[in-house]
Amino acid sequence: MVAERPEVGSEDTEWLPIFEPAEVAAFTDLAASAEAESTPDPAGAGLPSGELFPEGAAGWAWMPTRALGRAILLSSVLLVSAALTGRYDLVVLAIPFALGTAISLARRPSKVPEVEVAAIDPRFPEGGQVTAAVCVANHDRVRLDLVVVRMTMGRWVRLRFGDRPYAATVARRAIAEIPLRGRAVRWGRHALGPTVVHGVASDGLLISDSLIAPELWLKVYPVIEPFEADEAMPRAAGHVGSHRSRRPGEGGELAGVRPFAPGDRLRRIDWRVSLRSRQLHVVATLSDRDAEVALLLDVLHDAGRSGGIDGESSVLDTTVRAAAGIAEHYLQRGDRVSMLGNGLPARMVRAASGRRQYLVILEWLMEVIPTGASPVDAVFKPQLISPNALVIVLTPLIDLRSARMIAALARGGRFVVAVDTLGDEVPDRGSGKWADAANRLWRLERANVVGQLREHGVPVVAWGGAGSLDQVLRVVTRMASSPKAVGR
Repeated sequence: MVAERPEVGSEDTEWLPIFEPAEVAAFTDLAASAEAESTPDPAGAGLPSGELFPEGAAGWAWMPTRALGRAILLSSVLLVSAALTGRYDLVVLAIPFALGTAISLARRPSKVPEVEVAAIDPRFPEGGQVTAAVCVANHDRVRLDLVVVRMTMGRWVRLRFGDRPYAATVARRAIAEIPLRGRAVRWGRHALGPTVVHGVASDGLLISDSLIAPELWLKVYPVIEPFEADEAMPRAAGHVGSHRSRRPGEGGELAGVRPFAPGDRLRRIDWRVSLRSRQLHVVATLSDRDAEVALLLDVLHDAGRSGGIDGESSVLDTTVRAAAGIAEHYLQRGDRVSMLGNGLPARMVRAASGRRQYLVILEWLMEVIPTGASPVDAVFKPQLISPNALVIVLTPLIDLRSARMIAALARGGRFVVAVDTLGDEVPDRGSGKWADAANRLWRLERANVVGQLREHGVPVVAWGGAGSLDQVLRVVTRMASSPKAVGR
């Protein structure tokens, strides 16, 4: 057996080893037999009074075990045999069983314990350590001989001992804490529980009904993909920030020299030009403003198989982690970031800046799931995105609806950058003599979709982490600053 001695809340608390599979089966059989053999009678027939089996809150009831049945049966058989045969030595054999059973039942519990699953901090990134504990509080005046705790957990929560049960003896008026150690290997909300607790008292003669504690939800944030972008934004239209805009104002980018006007600062006077022209001139600059970045996540479908933080990444994993990295980068620079999804139900985070916005985005990303919205569902409206925002669409480009949505945004005058989260190294799928032809045909169709998007003025770039968007941002900035032909 594997022994575990965690921290406890009382010196009288005695910890037992964690059960092996054979012992688990034995205890499960004990609990099942107790429930099957001692179904309570509504009228109380066939059972002792309610004082012997007190019923507590949350549906807890103490029921006899097979050990109690064997003790009563053996004592009764010995006493009846002594009466029928006249052998009073059998009475001497029956007295220890009867007295032991009576003494044990006299120390029966009258209160139910309290069970709670708590965590020091239920929020941590992928691969972080789970620091939770199951707390069992015994407020009764008698000790519990055994408390067995077993819980279920989510697919991506890996505890040290898995789903094997934990066992402990809890002293009277004491609190026992069972620490849970493990890792959460994928982003999202994962349940730790529900937790099922069984108690054994009176020297194993009584076993409790199941007490179920509610689950504890763990919030696992996605690991941030490293991302940096040094290029300027195509259009900065905020109030104050670090991006050069095309509007005159206070900034560090030179826009020209103009005559002095009331309200100009003296430190802006260009004395060389003023001496040559014999009239005061000042240096005009372009204002520095913040920009708005709209991250649009294509969550219609997922592709690939996720292996968590230690394995392969699916398309949804890449999309979520890349979105978290891009949002963190621009929020640290003081820009406003919004986030939208094109699935059902329609979800979005309004544009804002600061650390609070970053935490809101992380909470939003934990709820992302593939939606597979119907083609007739118009769940995304371009009007939700500001016309001055830089739209970064994270998409695997495996659905024509996503391509049509990107093209519609480009035709609406938005500055759109498509980030391919599927990548170029797509493994072939399927088997058979037509598998190679089908894979080539699918690749050609996808390349055709990418070419059509580029014809609409939408640059498409594969996600590659830091610096992967610098080239396309440079192109988009150049397009934004170039003059546009307007029909008369």
